[in-house]
Amino acid sequence: MKAAEIRELSAEDLQAKLKDARAELFNLRFQMATSQLDNTARVKQVKKDIARILTEMRARELSA
Repeated sequence: MKAAEIRELSAEDLQAKLKDARAELFNLRFQMATSQLDNTARVKQVKKDIARILTEMRARELSA
């Protein structure tokens, strides 16, 4: 997910995306621990998505 896409989302959508991303990260970590994960780069992508969402949420909080 790109930063431009994140900026277009509403506050409720950001919360939902954050919840989904954290759940996906949990599942990816679980798969990695059980040696079932094929694409290990996906973990890094999800972490970056979470950081982007949190950054946008904080920027909106500060501008309000």
